[in-house]
Amino acid sequence: MKTHLLILFILTLASQMAFSQQDDGVVSFDLPIRNSLVFNRYNINPTFTFVREQNKYISFNNKRQWIQFDNAPEMFLGSYSGRFSENIGAGVAAFQQNYGVLTTFGGLINFAYNVKLSTDSNLTFGLNAAAYKSGVNTSNIVTNFDDPSLQNVPENFLLTVNPGINYGTEFLDFGISINNLVLYNIETSSMVEDDPKQSIKAHVMHTGFFDGRGFFKDTKFSGILMSEFRQDETIISGLATLNVPKGIWFQVGYNNLYGVSGGLGLNVTKNIALEYNIEKSIGELVEFGSSHEVTLAYRFITKKKYDYSGDEDVSGLFTKKRIKPIVQASEEELAGIRERAAARRAQAKLDREAAEKAKKETDANALAEAQAKAKQLAEEKAEREAKEKLAREEAAKKAKLLAEQQAKEETERKAQEEAEARAKALAEEKAKEEAEARAKAQQLAEQKAREEAAEKARLLAEQQAKEEAERKAKEEAEAKAMLLAEQKAKEEAEAEAKAQQLAEQKAREEAAEKARLLAEQQAKAEAERKAQEEAEARAKALAEQKAKEEAAEKARLLDEQQAKEETDNKANEELIENPKDEIGKTIASLTKDAESTNDQQNKLLEEFEKIVDIKDEDLKDLKEENDLSDQGITVQPKPFKSVTAENNKLNAIKSDLDAVIESQSQKIDSLNSLYEERYKTTKLDEVNLFYRKKIENLKLKQAEAKTLRLQLNNRLELIKEATEFEKRRRIKRAAYDNEQDRYAQDRAMLQNIKRTTKLAETPYTSDDFDFGLEQSENIQILKNVSNTESGYYLIIAVHSNINKRNEFLTKVIASGRTNVDFFYDVSSSKYYIYYDKFDSISAANRAMENKGNRPYNVKMSLVKIEN
Repeated sequence: MKTHLLILFILTLASQMAFSQQDDGVVSFDLPIRNSLVFNRYNINPTFTFVREQNKYISFNNKRQWIQFDNAPEMFLGSYSGRFSENIGAGVAAFQQNYGVLTTFGGLINFAYNVKLSTDSNLTFGLNAAAYKSGVNTSNIVTNFDDPSLQNVPENFLLTVNPGINYGTEFLDFGISINNLVLYNIETSSMVEDDPKQSIKAHVMHTGFFDGRGFFKDTKFSGILMSEFRQDETIISGLATLNVPKGIWFQVGYNNLYGVSGGLGLNVTKNIALEYNIEKSIGELVEFGSSHEVTLAYRFITKKKYDYSGDEDVSGLFTKKRIKPIVQASEEELAGIRERAAARRAQAKLDREAAEKAKKETDANALAEAQAKAKQLAEEKAEREAKEKLAREEAAKKAKLLAEQQAKEETERKAQEEAEARAKALAEEKAKEEAEARAKAQQLAEQKAREEAAEKARLLAEQQAKEEAERKAKEEAEAKAMLLAEQKAKEEAEAEAKAQQLAEQKAREEAAEKARLLAEQQAKAEAERKAQEEAEARAKALAEQKAKEEAAEKARLLDEQQAKEETDNKANEELIENPKDEIGKTIASLTKDAESTNDQQNKLLEEFEKIVDIKDEDLKDLKEENDLSDQGITVQPKPFKSVTAENNKLNAIKSDLDAVIESQSQKIDSLNSLYEERYKTTKLDEVNLFYRKKIENLKLKQAEAKTLRLQLNNRLELIKEATEFEKRRRIKRAAYDNEQDRYAQDRAMLQNIKRTTKLAETPYTSDDFDFGLEQSENIQILKNVSNTESGYYLIIAVHSNINKRNEFLTKVIASGRTNVDFFYDVSSSKYYIYYDKFDSISAANRAMENKGNRPYNVKMSLVKIEN
């Protein structure tokens, strides 16, 4: 035994030397994470917490290397990292590495900062800083004697710094990092020299999307080539990843030192992800066997769309897609919309004319003031020059000229005050006229609204009168049909009465004949019956005598058997209730406890089901209210109740139920184990048979409880989704009229511009166009855009002001482009103007490249709509 322990300790120290650069136990910082381009990428280069990253992650990673050997190297890593802002990425991690009886544990912090050089050019700086401790884990050492050599194995606390830099373009990234640039031993207060793991690592990475169809549509591809230059060796490696939008990705890799690797990852939901990688050694390490790596991660999805990110859509395998209801307006509603749109256009025209008039007056006043001020400045300049000349020529006349100057300035000041007073009076008069014009316009609008309301009331009255007439006609028709039915029923009843009389007469005659024949037959049968009764009486007397004798014998035997069974049952019940062996006593006690827990479990399930039924009734009431509201029927609101209190009660019941189910499962498992243990010694005695049936019954009830728990939970989830749908349905119904009004008005305006705009006699230049808001050169993604199909749109301008939008549309149509169109994004309140749409990104990119030199195409960008 001592020899085996010594050999194990020597081998462990030898393996430690493979990770050390000298005999003092100092271990270089080297995390064996190298086969993933999705999680913990900061180990490849410190800048990768920012480079092409969109979200933040919490991940837990476990890697076991060369599992063919006992006590093989193993690593545990937990980290939180990712993109935190438009130019900052960061991360923090804790790790532990075990090499047999030796262990290394510590923490790491990461920071990355990006400098945007141009639209598609980024320079990112990153830094990894780690602090860790290495030494012997004495809890893993088992010896029969005290070994002083174990006390001499040193422990070290080290600090290391790993900087990196990355330059990124639209699809490519180039970078370099230095591993263990600084390695400082705090125990010895000195820098570590001649570190064999100190290296320079360079990489080239490409990131893009496939133009595929079906399952591989919009698939993201990432590939990276890396070279690591150490003192005595060079390591070449590469990784490639395919990320399918359905929520799954594949990875393959090669490393000339460690071998080949393959991996698979999937998004269980949009937030929860799981990844597995296997690494197969080749070359000199082929005898070491395979390494396995598992990562569990939680993704924090950022609502903001960052530049220089992965651009892929995140979806889960079990994410449910919601189908949005499509509501269409009736002809009457569309007519009302058109009337309101016409009224708004008239009001807008009046407001526009008033604003133009006010602007012209303001411009005229400003021009007059500017001219007066310019004249005054010119006069002052001339006077200063004259004053200086006179001062040089005649010093004696200075006082006289100064007095004249002051008099002239006083005269001009008074004139200016009079002009300002006249301008102020004129402005007040114009403001009064404008107020009267606005009041008149408002009066016209109110009169128009009253007329529309009266017309709507008249139409509603006509509709109600029509419905009332139809109802009365229907009631009259029903009354006539009822009279005809009663008349027909009366006639049929009379016919049936006559037929019944004839049938009764015939029946009486037939009955008299049958009675006569029956009397004769009964007399004959009576004679035969008397003879048969006498024979049966004699046979019965003999049979009763024999039966009494047999019954007496059977009763005696039955009494003896029942007495024996009662004796046996009492003994068995006593043995079952009070077993003699310890295992039996434990089984009896645990069975009673399990039956009590089962009763508690059933009570919680009943309470759970009651709350689910209540929520189902609430959903039905909400749906009925929405359906009636869609028909124009107003219902009395339901009494208020606290949903929060109900949900808190439900969560408490679910928590208690899960705890009880788990406890009951453990008790059943314990019962089963005790039964199997007792069965080995006593086989099938009465106690075992009794408790085997009890255990089977408990298992059956437990399975039924779990099934019911799952059914209730699934039912609750369906009710929650349906309730959310009905709530959104109520909200959308409230916002529907305004949204449809805006859409109808926009369509009418576009058609009017196309109909009235003529070709320009002088061609426009790009300076003549106001392109509105500045757009990114990256593809922008918009979701839930109403009245617009999904696809890729060539956007030529973006405006939030309607007048500027109409001005841009007019100039584009005047330039010869008549198929120009636009859509409205409610979330950003912007109008996106375009003239072409594509279903694939490749076709859209080709159109972008071939856009030509038309003046309105100068700032063309690409927008993807996902509805």
